[in-house]
Amino acid sequence: MNKKFLVQSLLSVIAFLFLFGCATKTPIELPPFSPTIFNTEVFESKVDNFIVTFDASSSMRHDYNGTSKFAIAKELGHRLNLTIPELGQTAGLRSFGHDPSVSRRHTELLYGMEKYSTTGAAGTLKSITKPGGWSPLGTALDAVQLDLEGLPGLHNSVIIISDGMDMEPKIAHVQALKDKYGSSICFYPIQVGDDPGGKAFLHEVSKIGGCGFYSNADNLMKGDGMAAFVEKVFLKEKEIAIAAPIVAERKDSDGDGVYDDEDQCPGTPVGAKVNAVGCWTLDSILFNFDKAEIKPEGYALLDAIVVILEKNPAMSVELQGHTDNVGTEAYNMDLSMRRSNAVANYLVDKGILRNRMATTGFGFKSPVALNSTMFGRSLNRRVEVRPY
Repeated sequence: MNKKFLVQSLLSVIAFLFLFGCATKTPIELPPFSPTIFNTEVFESKVDNFIVTFDASSSMRHDYNGTSKFAIAKELGHRLNLTIPELGQTAGLRSFGHDPSVSRRHTELLYGMEKYSTTGAAGTLKSITKPGGWSPLGTALDAVQLDLEGLPGLHNSVIIISDGMDMEPKIAHVQALKDKYGSSICFYPIQVGDDPGGKAFLHEVSKIGGCGFYSNADNLMKGDGMAAFVEKVFLKEKEIAIAAPIVAERKDSDGDGVYDDEDQCPGTPVGAKVNAVGCWTLDSILFNFDKAEIKPEGYALLDAIVVILEKNPAMSVELQGHTDNVGTEAYNMDLSMRRSNAVANYLVDKGILRNRMATTGFGFKSPVALNSTMFGRSLNRRVEVRPY
């Protein structure tokens, strides 16, 4: 009896420490992201075919800086897809590992090989909903040999998104893929997390390729880091024939700093901050769970909107409230309206007339991120500001 009581007591202490440790972790939100829009008049693809190989094995469910590596990898893939320009490349997405509820196969070609489409790739990335199983990277790379077989062009890139764990024996499969395609194939492993063994393995993968390089997901989550990666891996500047110089005045009709011939959003409001193609960039106002109070970090964005509205008295805005999917539809519709009204009240307090604002609530009907992750739900609790 004493021994049994001792074991039960020890298990109780371990359970308490585990629960206490989980309760004290504070999830760290991933950095905000605005994709770079590459000018296709300047750049062309230096890659004929590429395939993203995505690690959906059980080690990816482990925590890294307050967020699961799987959630980080999914968001990394999403941001990569938003940044790669559609330039006629042939593309594919192959996953490996898998929870049985997703697939009972060790590896699946979920997208391609076909002409690359941002929309098409995004839809299939969403289908990888849960990690599980072992790490059959070798099986996936053997399948990549067949994925690339017979495709036109001489430049193939393999992007590997993984934590690199439990894969040392798989290096022979990397070498076999290199041996088959020689100098026409390059490997670009991206590590999610900071496991030293995983880093060493993925560095070795990039060395076997000879023309690729290792990256860490931490450095690619922001727009500028991802843009630098995409440009280095996928793009080259077009060769432009030198012609006799033509001197012509270039105009910037809306005064946003982008010439009319490059401006994809003419008529930008006076004073608005624009991106490289002249479009007004507005981040969403984010809210805490089940709250309609504006976070302090949202004040600066709203104050900037006040300045724009003051400089453009004929302009109105629609404030669109949204929620995550926790709770009933009726409750979330009401919560989304309270959030849009909270933003409207803030703008009114700053001197903007209420009749210049329309408020609408969408509840959880229009998510911008996955509601299956804590990070995704935090992005869905928002108010979007739409000028009209």
